[in-house]
Amino acid sequence: MPPLPAASLSAPPLQYPLDKQLPERGSAIEVAPGVMWLRMALPFSLDHINLWLLRDRMPHPEQAGVLRDGWTIVDCGIDNPATREAWLQVESQVLQNLPVLRVLVTHMHPDHMGLAHWLCERWKAPLWISTGEFQSAMLACSGLSNFGGDPTVQFFAAHGWTRPEDLAQVRSRVTYYPGMVPKIPGAFVRLMAGDTVRIGERDWRCISGYGHSPEHMALYTDQGQILISGDMLLPSISTNVSVYAMEPDSNPLQLFLDSIARFEDLAPETLVLPSHGRPFKGVATRLAQLRQHHQDRLDELLAACTERPHSAHDALPVLFKRPLDVHQTTFAMGESVAHLNMLWLAGQLVRHRDDDGIYRFRASQS
Repeated sequence: MPPLPAASLSAPPLQYPLDKQLPERGSAIEVAPGVMWLRMALPFSLDHINLWLLRDRMPHPEQAGVLRDGWTIVDCGIDNPATREAWLQVESQVLQNLPVLRVLVTHMHPDHMGLAHWLCERWKAPLWISTGEFQSAMLACSGLSNFGGDPTVQFFAAHGWTRPEDLAQVRSRVTYYPGMVPKIPGAFVRLMAGDTVRIGERDWRCISGYGHSPEHMALYTDQGQILISGDMLLPSISTNVSVYAMEPDSNPLQLFLDSIARFEDLAPETLVLPSHGRPFKGVATRLAQLRQHHQDRLDELLAACTERPHSAHDALPVLFKRPLDVHQTTFAMGESVAHLNMLWLAGQLVRHRDDDGIYRFRASQS
């Protein structure tokens, strides 16, 4: 595996055009003409998600030749009473008595997908999403997900996380996804890589991304140079990239790094609208930072596995320098396996399943 491109020492810092402005609950900030920024609370350590309202105009569903003005929603928040109430405030304070014409979801994770069913039903609006994300959401909503249950417990145990009381909590998380996404709309409009979606006065190009979720769709428009990046490009944290029980030998980190290369040709002045953190400029700088971050973690893991074999659980202190609770450890374990799998599939590590049933990785030359 060749080294990832290193971050340039001369790369300019990220710019935050809105400085420290944040939308208040139930209100919005216009970040570009016809593009509104909403912010909804999340009950996690990552305590918010950014959502977007785009002024739109679409054919009237019941009147031939008539166009309706309204809004496209991009991402929805989780389904809980507080988020529903926040959307009702948005309806009264932001929508200007115009309807929601469609609901577009970048990917199936609960903070993005949770309220899609409610918003689509409330406004009789179609869901726009990629097929991979729609089908994964349907499976997860039915309880067949990567977030908990016996398959996830067995997967984590095989990678060294064996503490019974922790795994009991993981087993109980089988309801984690449907608890925040209780229902999925029954039909959707497919988004595909390279598609152009006309929203209002702008054409938005779909940019697919892998590694973080099955078929994530970001949106970019040349008209104003705006990127709605979803979770693929965040300004201050690295996107979770995990291996899951359903695809235990996958290489999502390589997929993620390959995917973010699709943002390289965007203009330096592109305004990035991320799902978490503040809108920023500096795509090239952020890409370099992310590549350097993962190269550093890969180098540290390779050095650790040269000293002695490591399971993914053994590797957690190498990758994460802070204490982790059980919820955080579920994500950290997926990330640990992702980094180990990338080195293993590149031939730099050898993987063995030892007599105790745990996979351990060692450097191929040791």
